[in-house]
Amino acid sequence: MYYLYILKSKRNGRYYIGSTGNLGKRLEEHNRGKTKSTKKFVPYQLEYKETFDTLSEARKREYYIKSQKSSRFVEKLIKSGSGAIG
Repeated sequence: MYYLYILKSKRNGRYYIGSTGNLGKRLEEHNRGKTKSTKKFVPYQLEYKETFDTLSEARKREYYIKSQKSSRFVEKLIKSGSGAIG
């Protein structure tokens, strides 16, 4: 199982969108500052996830969401509830 995920920085409210095969480990890496692009804004909380059968599918969805270049799009997706956490 593979995941598309959206994290939100507790520090400044910024979103990070990614994909992975191990969501728990990846979230831990983000929060430990192991990821260059996110380490300035730790800690993060998981806001949204979608599951896929292949990493290719998860990455396609990741790239689509990123191509929207809109935090409103991301917030609307999270509020839709289909993959929302909590």
